[in-house]
Amino acid sequence: MLSRLPKFSYRSGSRKVRLVTTSLRGRHFLKEMDFTPAEWAHLLRLTGELKAERQAGVERQRLAGMNLALIFEKTSTRTRSAFEVAAHHQGAHVTQMDGNSSQLGHKESPADTARVLSRLFDGIEYRGALQATVEKIAAASSVPVWNGLTDEWHPTQSLCDMFTMREASGLADREIAFAYVGDARFNVGCSLLMGGALLGMDVRIVAPAKLLPPAWVVERAKAFAEETGGLITLTEELDGVRGCQFLHTDIWVSMGEPESVWTERIDLLRDYQVNTALLERTGVDEVKFMHCLPAYHNRETTVGEEVFRRFGLPELEVTDEVFESSASIVFDQAENRMHSIKALMVATLAG
Repeated sequence: MLSRLPKFSYRSGSRKVRLVTTSLRGRHFLKEMDFTPAEWAHLLRLTGELKAERQAGVERQRLAGMNLALIFEKTSTRTRSAFEVAAHHQGAHVTQMDGNSSQLGHKESPADTARVLSRLFDGIEYRGALQATVEKIAAASSVPVWNGLTDEWHPTQSLCDMFTMREASGLADREIAFAYVGDARFNVGCSLLMGGALLGMDVRIVAPAKLLPPAWVVERAKAFAEETGGLITLTEELDGVRGCQFLHTDIWVSMGEPESVWTERIDLLRDYQVNTALLERTGVDEVKFMHCLPAYHNRETTVGEEVFRRFGLPELEVTDEVFESSASIVFDQAENRMHSIKALMVATLAG
């Protein structure tokens, strides 16, 4: 029953986010809760304006002559490509660094690295394991620092996802209901919860009790929802997706984790797979499926084949039928990473 888990539902009656002219120049972009609802809405509005400029062929280069350092301690396809392409569109130059091409964490502390790079570059992106690392870089940097992903937060993803839901539905934020289904303890689940709360959306976290977001994250999201008129629901029951126009999920397991963890995780999440039956359970005819990618929806990857060898499962968090269906907007979502990342760079570097 729904009552087996803590369930929080908050919606203020008439309070709304009032959009104002907002300057984020010089600000870091580390996690959603660092921003006010008006600032978060400003970034989304700017995303739309820059995408429209690009599509109309009238884009202005606001970052011409700037130099950006992109640090990838974790591998990346969408985040790296989005930062590179967005920077080039705006006239900036990029320098790529990884664990083998910089001294960060090996011979040089995050603070020392930041103090060097911020003398040479106009902005720094970091993607790695620990939120503490990007926070230390930001604390020592004299230029904006952007979080490309840590284990705890993925703010460039949630910014993109909020924009994609607006774009795909044409609805006002408070009319949008979405569910994150699966393991919600980490970056994507927590970032979607916080991003939706900042906009006053109807946010559902549908997950086993062991895999809910940390309590302090829920409390912060609750505080934002009280301000914006949002609705937050945490539930173990699959009926929590009813009425949602969007279903999100993410991978269940990562290569390198011990087999005991894989077995436990799959046992916990087997019933939370996004399949046709779950889409139908929403009761929404035009429900859309979203995923930050990569997705284990078939056996055409090393991980997919390993999962099949160990557990006999050809698909994990989403079925191939849903992933390849007209309900899936994952590649629109992937493209929008570039537009939303462009917006945060323009906002923090050019004002």
